[in-house]
Amino acid sequence: MPSIGSAPAQMLLQSNRERLCRVFNETYDPARWGDWRWQLRHRLTSLDHLEAYLELSDHERLGLSMGVERFAVSVTPHFAALMNPHDPADPIRRQVVPTADEFNVSRGDMEDPCGEDHASAVEGLVHRYPDRVLLLALDTCASYCRYCTRSRLVSQGSLDPLPRRMTDILDYLRAHTEVRDVLLSGGDPLLMSDDRLDALLSSLREIEHIEFLRIGTRVPGFLPQRITPELVAVLRRHRVWLSLHFSHPAELTPEVAAACDLLADGGIPLGSQTVLLRGINDDAEVLKQLFHGLLKIRVRPYYLYQADPVVGTAHLRTSIAKGIEIMSQLRGHTSGYAVPTYVVDAPGGGGKIPVQPETVVGRDGDAWQLRNWAGMTYSYIDPQEMG
Repeated sequence: MPSIGSAPAQMLLQSNRERLCRVFNETYDPARWGDWRWQLRHRLTSLDHLEAYLELSDHERLGLSMGVERFAVSVTPHFAALMNPHDPADPIRRQVVPTADEFNVSRGDMEDPCGEDHASAVEGLVHRYPDRVLLLALDTCASYCRYCTRSRLVSQGSLDPLPRRMTDILDYLRAHTEVRDVLLSGGDPLLMSDDRLDALLSSLREIEHIEFLRIGTRVPGFLPQRITPELVAVLRRHRVWLSLHFSHPAELTPEVAAACDLLADGGIPLGSQTVLLRGINDDAEVLKQLFHGLLKIRVRPYYLYQADPVVGTAHLRTSIAKGIEIMSQLRGHTSGYAVPTYVVDAPGGGGKIPVQPETVVGRDGDAWQLRNWAGMTYSYIDPQEMG
């Protein structure tokens, strides 16, 4: 796709939007397109939907005919409009359209790679780190990433609705005073209504020892229309931080920029988590464009994740060596704000482990030999102990 915001890109987006509306026997209307509820009602969720919009490869058609049984398919019109309908290798398309590769099980694949089920304190509350918990608010998303860490739960309907779980969750949090940080995820919590989200955040804020509330969301990229002044007011009232998720610079549309501006202007701190994906963003120049684009809309690149070894995702994963190589091509070659921390979420529940090119090359007493981004070695002498 041409550069986002350029005249050719806008013409292509307009053509794709009109093509998408015809899938549902509607004409393109900007007001309807800008309504997040319309976007949710018109998600592409079946082989018929995607076949009417895309020129599917046999590999995709087989993935769609069988894959929906394993993990649901859902793509918002906003995100689908960014795809190249004629190219199965399109990086936007590969994130959300299944292929037959999802039925290949590779060595090291795991159903629950982060060990969340083992660390579940009560249903939908994972206590894996000493002072932090993960609260799974719901099990639905605006669109479903084919590399989803929680595909065993998300879209499966196995998680009880939140109101049935809240008494146990709140009782646990009140009893565990070491918990100071709650990350709301799922599913995507920003699909909740403003009132329900406000009530949930209020109940957490009433617990005195909880200091920090975060929400993990891909809504600003999948469904930027959902970011409304009313939603921002809820997030601001409860001093919430947002951990966003972007994978490719083509996702940074004017609508996404406007959504992030609304959040940033409302005082909501924004960080981004990117998953390293083969054939999608495993290129230093692509990631540099993404991270620079995020900074321009006031989103700080925070983590670059090695893709979790979820069953059936080997075709989307790179080697760790590739990740280290890319990081060496970023560090020092662009501003530090544009360089996230590269991490592996240790399989089995070991937590996030930072991975980086080797920078400490030697030590002789109080003298350290350090290698910089350009491969040159420098000495640093520790200060002498003062008697």
